[in-house]
Amino acid sequence: MKKLFFLTILLSAVTAFADDAKNEWHNTVLTEATMKKIQEAKYDYKKCVVDEMRKPAYQQMESRRATEDLIKQCEPTLAKMREVYTEENVPGVVADRHLKQMRIQTTRTVLQEMMFAEAARKAGQQ
Repeated sequence: MKKLFFLTILLSAVTAFADDAKNEWHNTVLTEATMKKIQEAKYDYKKCVVDEMRKPAYQQMESRRATEDLIKQCEPTLAKMREVYTEENVPGVVADRHLKQMRIQTTRTVLQEMMFAEAARKAGQQ
């Protein structure tokens, strides 16, 4: 009975590892043209964020609320990068992880800038 149980466990472990090899993705698959499209989409996203930050409506809001609204406004721009990934058959997990990382980094930077501007306003420097 122990041998049957051991073989069942071993067989299920082998099939689990075999599936991982099929889903594995290497970044060398992307062409230079695709990488350029991704960089352009990234630039468009950051440009959208900077353009939104310049709007006076965000300057009057509390920094966390302003950051949240600002990031939501630029979400469609970030979705264009997702389309580039899906066109190149990049697994959704990889694409989502990169987009999430970019969104978090941008949110942190924007929040820091907005908090600095808010503190400067409160201190009477602007």
